[in-house]
Amino acid sequence: MGADHLDLVQWLLIVATGAGVGFLGGLFGKGGSAIATPILAAIGVPPIIAVASPLPATIPGTLVAYRRYRGGGWSNPRVVRWSVAFGLPATIVGALLTRWIGGGSLVKVTDVVVALLGLRVLLGRRRPAVTDACSTGDPTVRVVASVARLAAVAVPVGFLAGLLGNAGGFMLVPLYLAVLRLPIKSALASSLAVASVLAVPGTVVHAALGHIDWRVAAVFGAASIPLSSLGARTALRMDGGRLETVYGAGLLLLGVTLLIVG
Repeated sequence: MGADHLDLVQWLLIVATGAGVGFLGGLFGKGGSAIATPILAAIGVPPIIAVASPLPATIPGTLVAYRRYRGGGWSNPRVVRWSVAFGLPATIVGALLTRWIGGGSLVKVTDVVVALLGLRVLLGRRRPAVTDACSTGDPTVRVVASVARLAAVAVPVGFLAGLLGNAGGFMLVPLYLAVLRLPIKSALASSLAVASVLAVPGTVVHAALGHIDWRVAAVFGAASIPLSSLGARTALRMDGGRLETVYGAGLLLLGVTLLIVG
């Protein structure tokens, strides 16, 4: 079930995928495993290996990118804390369920979810801007960032993160935008911080189930981690509105493309 059958060209494609996914992960506030899964499967990596093997690389990759956002003052500690508290248990449950769910179906689900979330971001692009939901004392904004809303975001994201073998970043950002009404850069920063934590139990469970090929993980990570910082730096230099549009369009295009070629 591992990657023993891969040839040199396929390994080079894994390197290229890692580099591209690392940059996009930093740019779009995600670990990148959701994007990597269908691409690795298309290269020839067995589906369940493609689902789980990028996960270990998301932990250092997201932390590197998050450091950039935190340095720019975009971190949201309250959102991060509650998202982790609600998301971690759900991630473990989702990862355990992969014992009975095939890798091929998980790849297809990932493609569909990526496309739908991209469409959701684009359709919600005109919503009114709201200031940071965690650092302000405005009572109205605090209601928006209430524990109930955070739970509504973190529980399903954690569950799907474990089930789909990713860190949840590609789902967190659109939900932070739609439910908590966070500014785009604040949503990206919070997503990176939470994703780095949610990737840990998923990695442990998938490793225990034998779903991770550590050669694929190492090659992918070596290429992706350095590019994560560059992606984050690029995002921080962009206008927030333009960044949100690029984010939604990128997810939609990627999801549709992978569904077609898959």
